[in-house]
Amino acid sequence: MLWESYPADVSRLSFTALVLASVLASACAPSAPPRWAEGGSPLFITPARWERPDDDSIEIQPNGRVLEGGHLRFVIDRAGRVTDDDYEPFAVLLPDGRLVGTDNTALGYVGVNNASPPFAQNAWLSLKNDGQVVFYEPNGDRSVHGVWRGCDGPARRACTLVTQIIAMRNYRVMPPSGPTFGVGVGVGVGF
Repeated sequence: MLWESYPADVSRLSFTALVLASVLASACAPSAPPRWAEGGSPLFITPARWERPDDDSIEIQPNGRVLEGGHLRFVIDRAGRVTDDDYEPFAVLLPDGRLVGTDNTALGYVGVNNASPPFAQNAWLSLKNDGQVVFYEPNGDRSVHGVWRGCDGPARRACTLVTQIIAMRNYRVMPPSGPTFGVGVGVGVGF
């Protein structure tokens, strides 16, 4: 037996520590989003660019890589899956429009032209026909945050998905004049 060369207490302790470490590691790892293996809603991905006046531009490359200011932030694929910059599972856009993350975390709803946060029924952003990105505040105010280029036709939903993911990431750092829907919604959105 492998343990015979070690004192009995050390081998049992080492085995117990190994088992405990494995259990803890698997308990800490987030579970993949639902339907990860088969994917979710089909996406048509084409090169597109979101020019944002006060921020770095967002670029969708033909292979689904999403760059911010030239740096990889996440990747989308044609099966509605989203991976982080380490290519680890992050979210899936389900056929009914729900965006669901790891550990079954709700990340909102994504349609073709608009998206809503997970904690509200109404859209908080939309992409207009001319590519303008409009954000809606709870008090009814609207603000334009740049323009998407290359998001026409079937590619529009991929651009809306990318906009939603960026909006969820930025929600944690928005000033008080921005949306004030709740606390901690953006936790775990690490792009």
